[in-house]
Amino acid sequence: MNRYFYDLHVHSCLSPCADNDMTPNNIAGMAALKGLQIVALTDHNSTKNCRAFFAAAKRNGIIPVAGMEMTTAEDIHMVCLFPTLEAAEDFDKEYQKYRILYPNRRDIFGDQLILDENDETIGEEEHLLLNASTLSVPDAVDLLGQYNAVIFPAHIDREENGMIAALGCIPEDPHFDCVEFRDNASIATYVAKYGLADKRVLTDSDAHYLWDISEAENFLSLEDEPYSSALVRESLFRLLKGK
Repeated sequence: MNRYFYDLHVHSCLSPCADNDMTPNNIAGMAALKGLQIVALTDHNSTKNCRAFFAAAKRNGIIPVAGMEMTTAEDIHMVCLFPTLEAAEDFDKEYQKYRILYPNRRDIFGDQLILDENDETIGEEEHLLLNASTLSVPDAVDLLGQYNAVIFPAHIDREENGMIAALGCIPEDPHFDCVEFRDNASIATYVAKYGLADKRVLTDSDAHYLWDISEAENFLSLEDEPYSSALVRESLFRLLKGK
């Protein structure tokens, strides 16, 4: 068992609010420079840059995780992590049924660029990725369970799109094994006030700019023998699911 420094909430240039320099290769390169070992790409309501990120991560010695930051019908942000790239891409196709489609206004919200493994633009998402879906939190949990995904409330210490700000609590049903913070300084207060002692606490950057990607500060201890990136990823998912 070894320590793995992580950042499980990073946006690429597919997210309209992220900088266009957040390309798969730039993210993987910056993560490596900062000493991270596990990074999840979690664009708003899409996984379409995950395949390129997997290739870039491999070149930079990063263990990649395919993910999405979903916006529920309650306008709550949820981090969704998938055990395989293929599961993420399959979910992305299914999720289109639940999106509310509005044309993206690039002049207001920014570009939504889909890139290949060499950071070349191969497409652009035409519908805005920031708005809420039609999936409630319980329905989202049920649907994601079909893809063996890990799902947890994003940045619960933030007013905007945080579950506690929206609901006043982290509900007992559906159950969440993990909660995410952006600021380590607020963890003790939130854990005591909202009864989160049974949750695994994760601290992620929610990076929209390269310099926001986490430093090598937050880690998880994972089984990794005999070593392979696949084994580390499997160990990560077991841990996040409370197994």
